[in-house]
Formats: sequence, C-alpha cells, structure tokens
Amino acid sequence: MNLFHFFARPLIAGLACLVCAHGAAQAQTRDVDRTGGPYVPTPQVVVDQMLRFGRVNASDFVMDLGSGDGVIVLTAARQMKASGMGLEIDPDLVKQSNESARKYGVSDRVSFQAMDVFKADLSRATVVTLYLLPAMMANLRGKIFSELRPGARVVSHDYHFGEWQEDERITFDAPEKEAINGIPSATLYLWIIPAKVSGRWRIQVDGSAHQQAVEFTQHFHTVKGNLLNAKGANLTDISVKGEDITFAIWNGSTRHHYRGKVRGGSMSGTVNLDGREARWQAQRASNPM
Repeated sequence: MNLFHFFARPLIAGLACLVCAHGAAQAQTRDVDRTGGPYVPTPQVVVDQMLRFGRVNASDFVMDLGSGDGVIVLTAARQMKASGMGLEIDPDLVKQSNESARKYGVSDRVSFQAMDVFKADLSRATVVTLYLLPAMMANLRGKIFSELRPGARVVSHDYHFGEWQEDERITFDAPEKEAINGIPSATLYLWIIPAKVSGRWRIQVDGSAHQQAVEFTQHFHTVKGNLLNAKGANLTDISVKGEDITFAIWNGSTRHHYRGKVRGGSMSGTVNLDGREARWQAQRASNPM
C-alpha cells in the first residue's frame, strides 16, 4: 500500500474543505460589508422616533439606505407628507415596497429602487436614514459626508460613524425589539452635515482696511484653524454646524466673536468688536497667500 495515498488524500481533502470554508467566510464578510447585513425589520415605534429625531417635514426628501420593506420612507410620506426614496439590494423587497406605496396612495412622492447604495447619488436628500452594521457604516461615512448638502440630517438606528461624532443621541425603551435582537431598547444617532470649510480664506470686516488671512482644516465635524498674517493673534472656538459657523479671533486679551453662514466659497455674518456689531465677509482663496 502506498502510505502517501493513504494519508495524503484525506489530508488534502481536509485542507480543501478548510480553504473552501475560509473562502465562504470571506465572501460572507464581503457581502455584509456591501449590503449592510441581513434584512431586519425596524419596529414602527423606532421608525416614528427616527423621523421625529430627524425633524422630518413636508419639505424634506428622505433617503433610506437599505430600505427593506420601505417602512421608514412610507411613514415619512404618510405622516409627514415628505417625499423620498428607498434604496435596497433585494429586488423582492423593492417590489413589495413599491406596491405598498401604490396601496397607500403615495407613489407620486416616493419610490424604491434596487441599487447598490455606493453607486447612488445622495445629493438630493435632506434626510438620510440608516440601520446598517458597523462595517457598512464605516464604508459609507465618507460618501455621506461628501455628497450631502450642509444642513442635511442623518439618523442612524443603533450604529454610529465612529470618529465622526454625532451631534445628538437618544436611547429609549423599545420592547418590540426584544423579539428581534434580544434588546428591548434602541439608540438613535443624529448628525447635521457641516459646511466644507477646509482651505484658506480672506476675511474682511466692514470699515477695516485690513484683511485677516486664515486657514481651516476639517475632519468631519472637527475644524481647526490658524491665522496666517497676524502676529500675536489666535483663532479659537471654531464650530461648524450645517451652514452656521462661529469662531473667535484673539488679539492679546481681546476676543472678537465671529458668527455667520457658509455658502460655497463665501461666508458672511457679524462680529462683536469691543461692544459694537460689524458685518464681515470672507472668500475662499483660490491662490496661496
């Protein structure tokens, strides 16, 4: 008897099984990363709270990424009179959702599409809702930040964006969830998309012949800044929320508090100068200062 064949064949077969199992596990992980995980229905009590938390109203366009049976977009349309779209990779769930939209008489305002969310254009949305696993949340984070307009709201059920800290968070009792995942509560996270302010800006205060040159660096909600042409002065207390921006310029012990709006490549607002209010404007610098 050839001992090689006696021992090697079972060993090779066993290794082949392990390789197949490992490959299947990797494929399953990739599938979860791509789809956000298996379909899990969201209880109506959680849906209602998500829409309230996102301050959804009739002027909003709600996009639900991984829309499942469509309940979030359908509820937004029926209760808040909003418009919207659900994106779902399962065509059977998409068909079911569109049939529900027709049944409820809201198909003129909402629709559902079988689509990979990474290929979708999110720029139309004023509200985005999510109930996706952490890996998918991490993969979508940059796309959501870059494509949504300043002031758009993002509401996620149970999972967050990691280093992109939420603007608000609530946890509440949801007994209906216990039968789904064994936990009778839900946590919701809310982000308000900030304006993109990275780069160099020239600030002009009305009545002043001097321009301030500043440079902002931004990582999601965190913004830092430096003054480029003012010795002994500091830029602090920077906050960007939606289109709203606030910051302070210190000149020695004197603090000037700036408040304003960001609109594309320009900003404008008011600043307190030693007890008087003055208008200010800023333009993004196209050339190095």
